[in-house]
Amino acid sequence: MQSIFLPKTFIVYSFGGVYSGTLFHQSSSKCDGSARCHGCKDQEELSGDLCNSLIRDYCKVGNVDAAMSLLSYMEAVGLHASVASYTYLIEAHGNVGRTLEADILFQEMISFGRKPRTTVCNALLRGFLRKGLLDLASDVLVLMSDLDIQKNQETYEILLDYHANAGRLEDTWSIINEMKRKGFELNSFVYSKVIVIYQNNGMWKKAVGIVDEIRKSGISVDKHIYNSIIDTFGKYGQLPEALEVFKKMQQDGVMPDITTWNSLIQWNCKSGNLPTALELFTDMQEQGMHPDPKIFITLISSLGEQGKWDIIKKNLDSMKLRGHKNSGLVYEILVDIYGQYGQFRDAEKCISALKSAGLLPSASNFCIIANAFARQGLCEETVKVLELMEAEGIEPNLVMLNVLINAFAVAGRHLEALAIYHHIVEVGISPDVITYTTLMKAYIRAKKFHKVPEIYKEMESAGCTPDRKAREMLKSVTVVLEQRHSAI
Repeated sequence: MQSIFLPKTFIVYSFGGVYSGTLFHQSSSKCDGSARCHGCKDQEELSGDLCNSLIRDYCKVGNVDAAMSLLSYMEAVGLHASVASYTYLIEAHGNVGRTLEADILFQEMISFGRKPRTTVCNALLRGFLRKGLLDLASDVLVLMSDLDIQKNQETYEILLDYHANAGRLEDTWSIINEMKRKGFELNSFVYSKVIVIYQNNGMWKKAVGIVDEIRKSGISVDKHIYNSIIDTFGKYGQLPEALEVFKKMQQDGVMPDITTWNSLIQWNCKSGNLPTALELFTDMQEQGMHPDPKIFITLISSLGEQGKWDIIKKNLDSMKLRGHKNSGLVYEILVDIYGQYGQFRDAEKCISALKSAGLLPSASNFCIIANAFARQGLCEETVKVLELMEAEGIEPNLVMLNVLINAFAVAGRHLEALAIYHHIVEVGISPDVITYTTLMKAYIRAKKFHKVPEIYKEMESAGCTPDRKAREMLKSVTVVLEQRHSAI
């Protein structure tokens, strides 16, 4: 399988392995292979078994660089990591957004004659799809077939999650049908994705009606199903029904998770029901649930539009009293970006503040901060967040690039938005429904209405099923174009 990140000839096995020299930028001191280097009392060289054990331990706690220094040492002295160690390394790199290195590790593993387990392939598959690298994910599936590596339930659920969320209707049904043919269980997770499909295609009543089918099949209605139904009702403005399902969920002994709360708060904010949204936000914290910065953006955006900064400050203070001091800093940064204080209107100051507080910038935090800048139309700061993210060794994913398109769309800079779209395609990332709808929005804001149907057709040609938002935009643009045509 050929990597898109580096040419095959770049993967060399010289002294120190593929991560020596400039390819592997290690922040810590170089491993000399001694036991002391890795916290052991014995000063003798580390054995292969001990190295493999330490690699797995480092990966479990997220210390990827220490694990890689051990791999480099093993290769230097002629030892090879075990299949289990490669599995942990690939998963650990995927978890921190370092897909490039995970890809190289996978190819190195194969070159040493190690047959990957399904778990390894799943880890790489998940990493590629998380970044929207559909072609590379397809290569993994081809390799699995060539090496007779069997897909398992997790493999299908990874594929299903991606295709359903990306709006790829035909691919989603294809995965479900293959699962049925091969005798895999259609569990609550699978049914929750079926609900998402119906929801995205405007069939919300059918989405809700599938609950009867689930109960008849003997599958318990769990968190996945409840969350999908609540989100479906919320998306189509059926908020009383969403709250009823929420109550039923708790009566059935199913505890709401962050996804449940986010959905309820989001749709109440978008419908203008701010008192209910704030009540839910408070209830969530009283039940011990850690607030999600993503949903806090929705709250401060809605409250800020009405000038209710006193309520925002009250909620910030309340979160600090509940012990959310570190995440409170993230929230303060978000509030500042929205123009209240002006202290963190610079991307570098945002990231520096997080580091000073001992918070390691994660892919999630980068995306959250970039999204806040993007929604304000602050394009240069959004781009700067992307650059800082890359400097930290975190590869931009499709979510981040969609955020960048949105920043240019909000600012009315459709040419830059189009340039990001072309970049996405050129590097092998497969655009999703959000990519296309955001680009359509950019053209609408720039009053380039004739380009909108073209993007809509591209979306359909790419296998993405347009969602309700895309269909509504196309309908509005069609009316404008017809009016212009009749006026000629």
